[in-house]
Formats: sequence, C-alpha cells, structure tokens
Amino acid sequence: ITELRVTPGSRPISPASLTSYLCFNVFVFFLSAWLYGDPRHVLYPRNSTGWFCGTGPNKDRPNLFYFDFLKCATSVNVMATALNGFQCPTTQVCVESCPGDFSALFVDAYFKKPAEVFNQSLCVPSVDLKAPGLTVQQVVDQELCPFFRVPTTSAFVCVFTVFVELCPFASYCLKGEITRPVPAFVLISDVVNGFNAREIGVRIFEDFASSWPWILIGLLIAMVVSMLFLLLLRFTAPVMVWVLIIGLLGAGAYGIWHCYWEYENHRQNSATISEIGFTTNFQVYLQVQETWLAFLIIISVAEAIILLTIIFLRTRILIAIALIQESSKAISHMMSALLYPLVTFVLLLVCVAYWGATALYLATSGNPIYRVVALNSTTSGCQSINGTVSCDPQNFTSSAYPDCPSASCIFIKYNDEGLLQRNIFNLQIYNAVAFLWCVNFVIALGQCTLAGAFASYYWAFSKPGDIPMFPLSASFIRSLRYHVGSLAFGSLILTLVQVVRIILEYIDHKTRSAQNPCARFLMCCLKCCFWCLEKFIKFLNRNAYIMIAIYGKNFCVSAKNAFMLLMRNIVRVVVLDKVTDLLLFFGKLLVVGGVGVLSFFFFSGRILLPGNTFRSETLNYYWMPIITVIFGSYLIAHGFFSVYNMCVDTLFLCFLEDLERHDGSLQKPYYMSKNLMKILNKSNKAAKTDRKKK
Repeated sequence: ITELRVTPGSRPISPASLTSYLCFNVFVFFLSAWLYGDPRHVLYPRNSTGWFCGTGPNKDRPNLFYFDFLKCATSVNVMATALNGFQCPTTQVCVESCPGDFSALFVDAYFKKPAEVFNQSLCVPSVDLKAPGLTVQQVVDQELCPFFRVPTTSAFVCVFTVFVELCPFASYCLKGEITRPVPAFVLISDVVNGFNAREIGVRIFEDFASSWPWILIGLLIAMVVSMLFLLLLRFTAPVMVWVLIIGLLGAGAYGIWHCYWEYENHRQNSATISEIGFTTNFQVYLQVQETWLAFLIIISVAEAIILLTIIFLRTRILIAIALIQESSKAISHMMSALLYPLVTFVLLLVCVAYWGATALYLATSGNPIYRVVALNSTTSGCQSINGTVSCDPQNFTSSAYPDCPSASCIFIKYNDEGLLQRNIFNLQIYNAVAFLWCVNFVIALGQCTLAGAFASYYWAFSKPGDIPMFPLSASFIRSLRYHVGSLAFGSLILTLVQVVRIILEYIDHKTRSAQNPCARFLMCCLKCCFWCLEKFIKFLNRNAYIMIAIYGKNFCVSAKNAFMLLMRNIVRVVVLDKVTDLLLFFGKLLVVGGVGVLSFFFFSGRILLPGNTFRSETLNYYWMPIITVIFGSYLIAHGFFSVYNMCVDTLFLCFLEDLERHDGSLQKPYYMSKNLMKILNKSNKAAKTDRKKK
C-alpha cells in the first residue's frame, strides 16, 4: 500500500532545465537594458526637445501637449510617411496639466504683446514671452506657442475631451496672416460627427460606472450557481445522464416516425428522383420519396447503433456516473480547490508582465536617432529639408534655418546598426518562445497541484478521516519541491509543437498568394497534423502529471505508464470522457444561459427594483452590462468546471490503478467507494475482529 501513497517515491528530475531558462532570460533582460534599452521610450511620451515627460527636468510636467494635434491625422509631409516610426509633425511640450478651455487667435491678437496672448506654461520652455522685440507673428511662425487649443484630458498625452465648432465666423479665425482662415476646426467637427467614437466610449463608461455593482452581483450569482451545480452532481448526475440518453433515443424515434410519415405521403403523389434528375433547388428533393427513404434508413441505423452501444456499455456508463458522483464528493471536501484558478490567473499575469517588460526593453535597445524635419512642408523655404540631416535635440535652434521657421529636431527611430541591434528580432522570437514555455509551465503546475490534492482524497482509506490537512497547499509545495523539472520538460515538449504550428501559420500567411493547389493541400495537411499532435500531447501531459502527483516519478516514466494504463481501458476512457463532456456542456449552458437571461430582464427594465436603487433608463446601452455579465459568467463557469474535470480525470486514473494493483484482500484492499465496488461486484474482505462483531 505504501507504493500508492501521495508522496515522491523515487528520485525526481533535476530542475536544471527550468533554472537555466530563467537565468538566460534574466541575462537577456539586463543585456537589453544595458544596450540603452528603456521601456520609458514606449511608455512615456517624449517632447520635441527629446526629454521624457514625467522624468528628468520634466518631473513635474508628466503630460505631453501637441500644438496642432490635427497634423497627426492630416499631415501631407512626404517624409513623415516615408520614415518608419515618425512622430506627429508638430511641436510638443511637457505641461503640468492639460488645458481645459478653448482659445484661438483673432485679428486683434496680432497687435498685442506675446505675454498678453499666450500662456507661458504651454509654450516651448526656451522661449521668453516678455523678451523685447518678440512679436505674436514670430511666435506663430516658429511654433513657439500654440495658436489654438481645445479642452483636453490627461492620458499621458493631452487628448480631446469635447469637440465643437470653434470658428462660427471663418473670417475671424486666422493664423499668421490676416487674409488666410484656418479650416482645421471645421475638419475636427466633420471627423467627430462622422465617427463619434469617443462619445460612444464615454457613454459606455457611464453605463459601467452606474451598473458595476449589479454586474458584480450577476457574476456572484454565476459563481454560486456553478458551485451548486458541481456539488449537486452527486445527487443529480444519474438522473441527468439517463434523461439525456432517453432524450437522444426519443429524438431518434421521432425522426424515424417523421421520415416514415413523409415517405408514405410522397410515395403515391410525387415523382421519383430519376424523373427530376440534378437540380440546384434542394427544396425539390424534399418532395421525392427516395429522399425520405434515405433519411429513414440512416436514422434507423444510427438509432440501432446508439441503442446497442448503450446496452453493451451500460456498466461502463454506471462507472462513469459513479466517478462523477465521487468527484462531486471530493470537491465538497476540498472547496478551496475551486479557487485555485485564481492562482493560475495571477501566475499567468506575471508571465505576461515579464514578457511585456522584456519585449519593451528589446524594442527600445539602441540610441535614439533625431532628424531635422519641417513641420510645415508647404512653406517654400522648407522644401529643401528632406529629413536626412541628423541633429541634437538639446542644442538645436530653429535660427539655423532662417528660411524655414518651422524646422524642428524630432525623434525618428532607434538605431538598428550593430550586431546586437540587428538581432533584436531573433531575441524577440526567443522571448516569445520563453513566454509560451512559462504559460505552459504555469498550467502544468496547476494540473499537477490539483491532481495531487484529489489523489490524496482517493487514496484515503477512510474518507474523510484519512484525508490530509490542507491537501491543496501540501500538493502545491510538493510540486514545487520535487516535480519542477518534470513539469518544465513536459511544458517544453508542448511549447516546441506550438512553435512549429506558429511557424506553419507564418509561412502560410506569407506564401498564400503564391501557392498552387498542391501546396495549399500540403500546408493544410501539415497544420491539421500538428494540431492533432498538440491535442494529443496536451492529453498525454495531463495524465502524465496525474501519475507524477501519485508516484513522484519522472515525466517520461509517468507518461508511459499513464498511456499504457489508458490504452488497457480505452472503452472506459471514451465513455467517461463523453459523459463528462456532456454534463459539463449542459452545466455551462445552464450557468451562462440562466445568468444571461436574468441579466437581460434586469438591465432591459423588465425586472424593476423597489425605490430608486437602479433604473434601466439611466443606461445608454443596456446590452454592454449584459455582454459583460455573460462573458464573465462563462469565464467563471469554465474555471470551476476545469477544476472538476481535473478531479474526474484524477479519480479515474486512481480507480484504474486501484483495480490493477489490488484484489480486495486484507493485504491489498480496494480504495474505491462502495458504489463503485457494488457496480463491479467487488468487495473488501473484512478482518476477523470485524466478522466477530457482525
């Protein structure tokens, strides 16, 4: 009996594989940081002088303000579209707070002093509006201050909050020259009226702000319903399974009767199929007696096969039902297992965060490159500036280009010269592969942890007295201490197959236009084969982790033992898998459909609350909370049912091991439940003291 205890029974694989991977990935992380990599290049906006907003001298000015935000969408500069990674062709400054009011230059503004017209905090830091000799015309031509502004909000970058027509009288909305009006505001209004995207976003946000407590209540109801469904399966599983089977047979019987009735009606009054011939109107075939005769034969054969299968596999169906009931009991003794998907979710978030940080460091490795670019390419003196001259943003002055006042030194891209910079793409591929490996390892750790906890339940001879204290925590610690190498090796095999599938998808995407029918057929076969291989490896890994949790042996030995054990009981495997999938499918349908219907009646106003607590009339789009509740309910049901599915698989493997290794004697008693022993006509021999008491 000691060989079946849930403790490591042999020397585990050394976790050197996972350790080496982590060390090398950390090395790449710091190497990219050493190569001038700084994720702030992506996360933080940079102004026209090259400094990051919110850092360095701009520590107190975290927001980036664009003088003419419209140029980002309507730029006609050829170099702006030709250069990769080119920024918005307008002056940008870091400001403490984004402007919240309207402002525009009118005719009388050009006769005032710059300090009376412009706001110093929104201008280029190097300009002094009180300097003698400086005019409003010079400030506008050199883009030292914004000639107009609209209300904006802070989101690292000052973005529009309200769009209205600022120029009701176009003759008074001027820039630079008195005779030239600015149509920019009119274009803004046209864009907003055409798309109106931000207004919709604000309304949706308002809906979430007013209904989030009820959305949480809907998700809580989904969690309670999922939990009750799993716990009640110990009582309702037999009824549900046989109702579904009888319903399937009843549907088949009705189909046979309907086909026979249609066949009899059309046998005397309709033409034969030989008279009709071939036609694209498929409704004609439904008026032919041969069609209904074919349907009758097909449904009758399928009905006979299903009926014979149920008759011959009735014992295995009863075993599957008993294992499902036993899994429900195990869940009731380990309610903390239902919360383990939250641990997996947190670990996956860590993997995503680590991958994202590494990708940012790699993407920003190298020195930034700055070029002299004309912000207003329509000026005659700016046509000679083609974006090929390098510059230093800290020492650049527009006075070096007197014929082009709008010339500025703007960030273009990061230097891609050098050996390491040319291999950034390869390092990104390695980072993506490492990310897949981490994700698969986290999933494997969760499966092994749950398998160890549920196996400790099965191998407890007297339930629940012999179940160890805190089985889930003990299994998690045991998996991290002894089985890290095995889990990493199994995850690596699955990762390699996924990488091959990604490569095939990439090749197919790049060569789709040049493929002939043979190449497309070959590519389709390859993708199908590797998809099947990935599914098989996931199935094998899942059962291998269960054997690792039971015996503590390495991955290869556990995978071989699990595969051979399942092959010796292939019929039981198929029956249990299909019965479990059927029950869990209807469980998800019940949870998601029930909560979705309830949320529809509530958020659409068909269910009213007393008082003024909540009214559906306050919602702009009541379908957004409904979609959120339905999607969240599905995720909750999927998390709960994945734990239950792991419990069923673990108890099934333990059950098969119990049958093969024990015979019910005093030395080798069965650990299965009395219900399973009753189905299989097996029993444990009682000790002499127990017989005397009886």
